[in-house]
Amino acid sequence: MGKNFGFSFSWKRALGISGLKGKISRKIGVPLTASGRERKLGRMILKAIGIK
Repeated sequence: MGKNFGFSFSWKRALGISGLKGKISRKIGVPLTASGRERKLGRMILKAIGIK
């Protein structure tokens, strides 16, 4: 690992993959990240048992 001097490069962002995933996620209403899915599932369970 060399020094980046505050600069980082993301090939996924450069190719537009990050934006595409975000658009898909918003369209279908389900997060594409594992942590996002866990949060959504947790909220649904809490809502179902009447806590929130």
